[in-house]
Amino acid sequence: MKRLVIILMLLASPLWAVDPKEMLDDPVLEERARTLSQELRCPVCRNESIDESNAALSQELRIVLRERMLAGDTDQEALDFMVARYGEFVMLRPDTSGANVILWLAAPVLLLIALVIGWSTIRAKRSAPEGLSEAEKAELEKILGS
Repeated sequence: MKRLVIILMLLASPLWAVDPKEMLDDPVLEERARTLSQELRCPVCRNESIDESNAALSQELRIVLRERMLAGDTDQEALDFMVARYGEFVMLRPDTSGANVILWLAAPVLLLIALVIGWSTIRAKRSAPEGLSEAEKAELEKILGS
């Protein structure tokens, strides 16, 4: 029973991050603000959205975001404002344009390079070493069990 309570508390913990005083009266605007705040990174907590974070800076970012909503900004305008003010780091999922293309493609390209190097190294080691006499090759095959 205790485990169930702990699991339920952990699942509900993101709900505690947004202070009821921060919430907007209009449920449509509040839902938009909650959706956008899940796309913004907490600068203190790193890989946690400002919607989930209890940090003071996240609270300030949530308030600024809601002020932008009340000012009539669209979702994209509000995100653009946050990026202009706090930098692209504030986005949990940065866009795939400009210099970010290098960051998005670097990992898969390096993985492919590593696989090719590993494959060629393994393939090179499978062949018998050159310069061995026939007796040495036979002895080597006997040791390796081939």
